[in-house]
Amino acid sequence: MAAGGWRAGLALLAVALGLGGPRAEQMEEHLKREHSLSKPYQGVGSASAGLWELQGNAIVMAQYIRLTPDVQSKWGAVWNRVPCYLRDWEMQVHFKIHGQGKKNLNGDGFAIWYTKDRMQQGPVFGSKDNFLGLGVFVDTYPNEEKQQERVFPYISAMVNNGSLTYDHDRDGRPTELGGCTAMVRNLNHDTFLVIRYVKRRLTVLIDIDGKQEWRDCIDVPGVRLPRGYYFGTSSVTGDLSDNHDIISLKLYQLTVERTPEEERRDKEVYLPVVDNLKLPGMEAPLEPMSGLALFLIVFFSLVAIVFAIVIGVIVYNKWQEQSRKHFY
Repeated sequence: MAAGGWRAGLALLAVALGLGGPRAEQMEEHLKREHSLSKPYQGVGSASAGLWELQGNAIVMAQYIRLTPDVQSKWGAVWNRVPCYLRDWEMQVHFKIHGQGKKNLNGDGFAIWYTKDRMQQGPVFGSKDNFLGLGVFVDTYPNEEKQQERVFPYISAMVNNGSLTYDHDRDGRPTELGGCTAMVRNLNHDTFLVIRYVKRRLTVLIDIDGKQEWRDCIDVPGVRLPRGYYFGTSSVTGDLSDNHDIISLKLYQLTVERTPEEERRDKEVYLPVVDNLKLPGMEAPLEPMSGLALFLIVFFSLVAIVFAIVIGVIVYNKWQEQSRKHFY
């Protein structure tokens, strides 16, 4: 994709999401290289240097990083070594999925992660289950036999506080925050997706039609993600397979103005949570009490204590009087 096309697309995206033109014009200035992966992939996979670490069957090629080859029972991942402490960010993913399988005879897809733990192999597209953080899944194979509402390939998102299990048999439907169909296999043009996290709002957009135009996929408000987690991507093949290639991962820091109310609302969080969505073992955070409510609670507590002391003194004096009468 030409640089001019990217800039135009990003400008439209910024305007649509209320960030205005200047943010798009200065996008390059906000590129965070310590969290980005692009050609020529210098130092990737090095045991002693580099910002990204390979895992499993992932290999570095000249034009891409191949997470898995079009071979059965393979898995691979690449993880950023540097934790991300940005408040608002955007991850642009340039990828390619291709192979010999036709229709639904291919699999299984790949995931993009923002999680507390890194480099842990597991059953969720090659990474661990019961994770802490965010997973965005590009799922190319329907495990559930009777799919009435979905057409695959399918992109979905999941926020996990460590207590949820990804349901493979149902393609993650019980824990899905949102999703969309995305026909991304065996295309002759570039395919992209963007994961954007701004003001506790999670948005996923895709550009897969070769038109250099973004299309809405997922939009979820009230998503609270802690800072200091790691970016990564992983893939797995089973009885069916595909080549899963990552061409680039580019992370941008977004500068966003907040009102005092938004500053209060967007305070630091320590476990992933989604407002108005109950996750097992984790209730939505309670709103802090106002100063008046706290004052009233303390005042009436003190009144109750004083009242109890007075009653106690009266009862004690009565008891002493009764004791003296019995003595005489």
